[in-house]
Amino acid sequence: MNPIPDLELIRRLLTAALLGAVLGFEREVKQKTAGLRTNILIAVGSALFTLMSLELAPSGDPTRIAAQIVTGIGFLGAGAIMRTNGGVQGLTTAATVWVNGAVGVAAGGGAYHLAFIATGITVVTLVILRRVEKVISSELRQNEDARTRQRSD
Repeated sequence: MNPIPDLELIRRLLTAALLGAVLGFEREVKQKTAGLRTNILIAVGSALFTLMSLELAPSGDPTRIAAQIVTGIGFLGAGAIMRTNGGVQGLTTAATVWVNGAVGVAAGGGAYHLAFIATGITVVTLVILRRVEKVISSELRQNEDARTRQRSD
């Protein structure tokens, strides 16, 4: 296998950084712990490990490195999850970190279309479904309040 040209290496790393920034921007706006810088670094790191596996083991199995990236990203995501008296917080941020690692692997592997599609789906999930969850939560609270009022009457 021929080495990947420098321009292509730069394109893959910059694509990972850009897509990580898109995900990080959404988390930053929501003031979550894993924001812009963290998500950029996760995507670039994942892309870099992917590129290194392609460069260092051209005749080997590059999926071995990708498997280890998944484990490492899982460790980072676990750090975002906090258990409190009110429940568990940080699951969405942890899931975003995990998806972001996969986006970095896709960009690092040159699967640009896949990386862009996954980022788009993730952003839609984070932005649109948050609104849907709020509507559902509001409806459930209103129904519970109505039942409580009926019981007290």
